[in-house]
Amino acid sequence: VRPYLNPNLTVDQLARQLSVPARELSRTINLGFGQNFFEFVSGYRVEEAKRRLGDATNAASILAIMYDAGFNSKSVFNTAFKKATGQTPSQYRAARS
Repeated sequence: VRPYLNPNLTVDQLARQLSVPARELSRTINLGFGQNFFEFVSGYRVEEAKRRLGDATNAASILAIMYDAGFNSKSVFNTAFKKATGQTPSQYRAARS
């Protein structure tokens, strides 16, 4: 299961799925990964987008891939993607086709 694909995922929802207190999950992410919950989830979403953009057989638009990866904001997606890869999503896709 990939809960990060849910664009409305909250720390409370993920904590319920994992059967742990939300406060403990948040603390673990903050201390263990040095990130807040949003940054943590965003990292998984960027990896999903990278996988889909790197698949030459995937003809979906970048916008569709963004939504499928769990993002619901183009600006947030572009910022997170560029921060993680050093490239825009379109540059990333072009370099792999």
